[in-house]
Amino acid sequence: MPQKILAGRAADPQLRGDLVQVKVDQVILSRAPSRALAEAIATGMKKTPVEVAVAYDGTCVADASSLADIDEGSPHSVSPEFPTYNIPIARPGIGFPAPVHLERFAAPARLALTDDPRLATVGGIGMLSLVVSPSQLGQALATGSAWLRPPRSVQIHLSGRVRPFVCARDVALELLRRNLDEVVRRIEGEHHAPVILEFAGPSARLLSVGDRAVLCGIAPQVGAAAALFVSDEKTEVFLRDQRRSKAHRALVPDPGAPCEEVVSIDLGTVDPLLMDEEGVVRPVRDLAGKPVAQVVLGGDSGVTLRDMLAAALLLKSKRVPSRLDLLVAPPSRQVLEVLAQSGALVDLVATGARIIEPDRRVVTSEIYPPPPGGLSLRTADPEPRIAGTPSFVVASAETLAYAVATGSVGDPRSFKRPVRVTVPRALPTDDVLILRDKKGEQVSTKKPPTAPTAVPWKGPLTLDVLAGVPKLNGRAAVGARGRKAPATVEATPAAADDKAPADGVALVLSTLDEVRAVAERATDLSAVRAVVAPFVPSTAVSAFASEGIATFLVGAEALGSIKDQKSVELPAPAQWGDRVAAVFGSERVEVAWLATGMERSWTHAGTVRQPPSAGKPAR
Repeated sequence: MPQKILAGRAADPQLRGDLVQVKVDQVILSRAPSRALAEAIATGMKKTPVEVAVAYDGTCVADASSLADIDEGSPHSVSPEFPTYNIPIARPGIGFPAPVHLERFAAPARLALTDDPRLATVGGIGMLSLVVSPSQLGQALATGSAWLRPPRSVQIHLSGRVRPFVCARDVALELLRRNLDEVVRRIEGEHHAPVILEFAGPSARLLSVGDRAVLCGIAPQVGAAAALFVSDEKTEVFLRDQRRSKAHRALVPDPGAPCEEVVSIDLGTVDPLLMDEEGVVRPVRDLAGKPVAQVVLGGDSGVTLRDMLAAALLLKSKRVPSRLDLLVAPPSRQVLEVLAQSGALVDLVATGARIIEPDRRVVTSEIYPPPPGGLSLRTADPEPRIAGTPSFVVASAETLAYAVATGSVGDPRSFKRPVRVTVPRALPTDDVLILRDKKGEQVSTKKPPTAPTAVPWKGPLTLDVLAGVPKLNGRAAVGARGRKAPATVEATPAAADDKAPADGVALVLSTLDEVRAVAERATDLSAVRAVVAPFVPSTAVSAFASEGIATFLVGAEALGSIKDQKSVELPAPAQWGDRVAAVFGSERVEVAWLATGMERSWTHAGTVRQPPSAGKPAR
């Protein structure tokens, strides 16, 4: 299915070559909107030609820091001038980007580019969503096209029916427990191409679009580029309920279409599961009886409207225990209105719940973090697990309801009987919080954002070696690559010197979560020039290359020794090939350069940005 979507938009329908140029249908800006807009303006954009482009302003709880970011034009802010470039703004309070986009904008058989891995959930409607860098997003906004690696597919074959008190979240956790990440990593290593999860089988067509979105949300956690469901009658009904019937297109795989591997799962064998604070998926009974201090119901993934209604029914006439905080974060404004109209919101409030705003910092635990020494249960997917980040337990909405009812972890099947939930068909679809351009109206007098100056690779470099994801100090600083960033890199003890070389930093990363964390913060880590790891997903390689960051593969056996070195010497780019001779301290190590095709020229130039006279997009 992903190949069908790309082939219909590619300059080469056969998808030959390391990278292919494809027409982009949608651009979704979430994590660094102003940076992407600056890149597009630098390319010469007046108005974007893409079908749908949306900038999500996720800062609902304003404080002095967030207001200063807006005033200073932070890359992560959303300035009022977006609508003048044909890019509507989803204003604060509309909800989290992933569920809102699924309801209001996502369309089957389309290609979307985004800077937010959490937008993988829109694959539940049959839309292919790929994560790229802000620089690549700027090119897509300006030209309507992008260069992408042709993907490979892994099929997830679903059969059987889920039992009572088992939700889509439990099925997603079961897939994680079956080491799907190892399958993805092996196929990536063989083909050097992004891997996309395709859900198929008789039970795939029985799931609602909301449940499908929950399953697609696991893609970033296993290193996959995206996940995709078919577009069928269920999809058409969902779009009809959203009053967007015209957006429907059928999408099914061709008979006998090849895939790299098939993973089968019988939904009838799935039990209530949870992901503990260490990231290990376990049966709920393993933590049964453990006291719970905080429950966050909702967020941007892992929960559907049906799950929210079911939790409210299970908690009706219950009371929150004295030592437990119940926080409800409705995924979208539409879900909040349905909860209010059905009386479920009243039931939750009567239970003792606190309704919190859909601020982007809720899912990252920057606000409402897990209480020290207490157990926090949440439905949303966690951020990449790295040292120093808050940890919590991930479980289904019905498992969370049992924890609220009893004050401790337990199997939701201990409730007397399952609840019957009826999801209303008449859904509120008012886009009052979508700010669009109004002709003749002056939106903003502020100067448009300016793209940072690219810093190319010129000659041999000596870089500091930092092991793991670097810490960030301060709100704003100029990094070694000469661009303004929200923070500067703090050296780890292994690389701390009285005087650091001016060439920059090389990060040595051990796990997929560390790679994901650095890829998501690449615009903030302005001093980073190279990433060295035993596994880097293809999409991250491309994103790093577009920021002028070289990505190198190193064997696990050499990883331990190079972590302890303080510096690495890299030869001039003219001497780089598939293998690069790097000198870590006094040790010479052969590393594989993972960039391919045009990505190599992006790395050397320090940017993917093209001059305003760039060619027309592919059609």
